[in-house]
Amino acid sequence: MNVAIIPARGGSKRIPGKNIKNFAGKPIITYSIDAARKCRIFDRIIVSTDCDRIAEISQCAGAEVPFVRPSELSDDHTPTAPVLEQALRWLESEGCRVKYLCCIYPTAPFVRSEDLIKGYKLLIENNVSSVFSVTKFEFTIFRGLKINDEGFIEMFWPEHELARSQDLPQAYHDAGQFYWLQTEKFMDTKKLFSERALPVIIPRYLVQDIDTLEDWETAEILFEICKKQFLL
Repeated sequence: MNVAIIPARGGSKRIPGKNIKNFAGKPIITYSIDAARKCRIFDRIIVSTDCDRIAEISQCAGAEVPFVRPSELSDDHTPTAPVLEQALRWLESEGCRVKYLCCIYPTAPFVRSEDLIKGYKLLIENNVSSVFSVTKFEFTIFRGLKINDEGFIEMFWPEHELARSQDLPQAYHDAGQFYWLQTEKFMDTKKLFSERALPVIIPRYLVQDIDTLEDWETAEILFEICKKQFLL
């Protein structure tokens, strides 16, 4: 069985109602649900939430909300892995054996069904622990700067000061969209990715972290541009 789990607690502090806030015309969580439904590779699409309003909107969008997330897994500091573990244990108690799990974040309006399918194929064809979305840093991290204790600028890696950027390794960061997991391996490690993980590389123009209202506004502008250019 393939299951998508979308972790979406209530009580966001920096952006109130973040997981169901209107984004370009509809609640932001519905983009993740729509992408999962469009894939046609999931037996169940489940939203893990402690919020009645999130549950209502998610169900109207076509997802299941078969349980209420426990309060001890619904605070600001709860990482994703325990939320997924709780959902998997609930499914197991209901007699559902999940072989492959995909965690899709609820504030990922740029997530595409084709990328979810690509990740699924990479996971099963290569027998790896996980596959997740990444994107390139726009500038080489090996030229990164920091401000030291005296307030002066210095390089993290001064040995690369004279190196050409094209000669330095390409660096990537988590795109924050989805994580495909082999359930058995995940339950052993409790990690979203470990040593044997493969990437789905997402174009930078389809990646925007949304933590502040400024991030939100930037994401909406980028989203509208991508729609007009038929990139979404």
